[in-house]
Parts: sequence; structure tokens; C-alpha cells
Amino acid sequence: MSEIDFPDVAEMLKNPNVTYAWEYVFDDIDILEWIKKNREYYKRYGLGYFLAIDKLTSEVVGQIALMPDVINGIEHSEIGYILKERFWHKGYASEGARAMIDYAFNILKLNNVIFEIRPENLPSRKVAEKCGAVVTGEFVKNVRGKEMKHLIYTLENLRS
Repeated sequence: MSEIDFPDVAEMLKNPNVTYAWEYVFDDIDILEWIKKNREYYKRYGLGYFLAIDKLTSEVVGQIALMPDVINGIEHSEIGYILKERFWHKGYASEGARAMIDYAFNILKLNNVIFEIRPENLPSRKVAEKCGAVVTGEFVKNVRGKEMKHLIYTLENLRS
């Protein structure tokens, strides 16, 4: 992801239906910061949000992530997904999440991954559950100054 991907990223992050779980719609400056932050994650960790591309059309359908996170002082590797609204309910989030899980378990040899999901975000919960993750806890995350409850879904690497 780079600045040339701004229009695709903006289609996601400026859409209140896409960002409703954050209760915030991004402006242009926020989107440029998002891209910059992910480029920094790439350099530092080799991870972050990556653009998800349709295999047949080469169109950007969304973003899929594997990235480090810290919850209550404990380091985790988080799977995330953000799709353009017109690509919802077509299997892209599940396919992308499974690809990141495969990378996490088979290449990085991680013991587990987590999904951080707001309780009311039923489509995201369904994706995590389709991937085999189960709720193992909850925490409150500060998002732009607002305290928001999140469920922690965990998927264990049974081969580790």
C-alpha cells in the first residue's frame, strides 16, 4: 500500500457503513496517515494491512492484515479485514483471513492469532468463527478518545 492507492483506501475509510465499528469516518489527512502507518509497519515488522486484490479482475476489494498488537501488556498477532462495501458477503474477508492465518502459522510459525471485534459487528464475528477462532476474552480499546468494548477471538495453531 502506498500513496497511489489513496482512492481505493479512501473508498473504504470514507464510507460510514465500512467504518461504523470505529464510529468514525476518515478524512483525507487520516487516510494519508493510515497509509503512512502501514508503510511503517511493513518496514518494522514486515506486516500490517495489505491490499486485497481480486484474482480475476485485479481490482482492489479491500485490505487484509496480520499485525502486532498489545492488549493489557500482552503481545499478540492480529488478523484484520476491511472491505469495500460492494464486496461484502462474497467471501473475500474469509479468504483473506485464511491466507493470513496460513502465513502466520506455516511461514512465521506463530502459536496463535487473534481477531479484535466489536460485539455488535456480526459479519466480522462470522468471519472469525468461519476461520475456527473462538471468543477467549474481551477488553476495552480506546478508539479516538472513545472507550469501545472488543471481543478477543483466538485461533490456535494446532501444528505448533
